[in-house]
Amino acid sequence: MSSPVAENSSPSVEGGAGLSGATQTLDKALFRQALGRFATGVTVITTMVGEDVHGMTASAFMSGSLEPPLVVISIARKARIHALIEASAVFGVSILHAGQELHGRHFGGQASAECIPGFTAHEGIPMLDDALASIAATVEHAYACGDHTLFLGRVRHLRVTDGEPLLHFTGNFRKIG
Repeated sequence: MSSPVAENSSPSVEGGAGLSGATQTLDKALFRQALGRFATGVTVITTMVGEDVHGMTASAFMSGSLEPPLVVISIARKARIHALIEASAVFGVSILHAGQELHGRHFGGQASAECIPGFTAHEGIPMLDDALASIAATVEHAYACGDHTLFLGRVRHLRVTDGEPLLHFTGNFRKIG
């Protein structure tokens, strides 16, 4: 079985597919396609600056630690919310349930007049109402990660409900079953 990373630390693809040119650069479209094969839950990342709530759909979210309770979000540096999270030093993570696809699309750049989100704030950290789970966090650290920043947040508040999650797979929203 071949190693996913060549000895010179340049990305490689088994059999050479997806590589081009003498520099052996990785095909970005193939890389996105490979990452899209990882099914994830769908979240809306929120923050508040002044009286305004800002949010974006994201799937790059994970637990960081149980003790202390930490979560990690990955935000593109070019995303508008990036500078807002840096300024506010707080963020909310709302994990969407299967019936919230409209919210996922709305905060993913497909704004809809039909989507009128409600928010509940905990210590100034906004979270979507009626999400499957909501997490309020304060930024502990921010780490550069290529064209993204990994924001490590200390969990300050949790809210959990029952239901089925909204999923994201191969660029599309999906439901279990």
